[in-house]
Amino acid sequence: MQTVIVVVHLMIVSVLIGMVLLQKSEGGGLGMGGGAGFMSSRGTANLLTRTTAILAALFFLTSLALSWLASLDRKPASILNNVPSQSQPAGGATPVAPSAGGGLLDQLKKADEQQKQAPAAPQAPQSQ
Repeated sequence: MQTVIVVVHLMIVSVLIGMVLLQKSEGGGLGMGGGAGFMSSRGTANLLTRTTAILAALFFLTSLALSWLASLDRKPASILNNVPSQSQPAGGATPVAPSAGGGLLDQLKKADEQQKQAPAAPQAPQSQ
């Protein structure tokens, strides 16, 4: 679906660029030419202006549709629900695995005991 809208969007953009370039500007522009056309200059100006307005409205609609389609699969994220990764922390300490029994203080005590048993690695000085 998104691919179809992108293709239609690109076709609208190319035709819109052509319509803008064909319009008569203050200095003549690409719309210059004599009055020997199939329509009068006033009728051509009205037709080009209306066509440009319709193409601009279609351009905005396809742009909004593409942005809406892009936001469909985006899910809201919260920094409060992020679970820290189980990577090795700095200083050689082992990560604390949640245990079935005990609370937070018991887990901290076990982590402190594991850190004391681990071989000491060079660490940066810590301020007290």
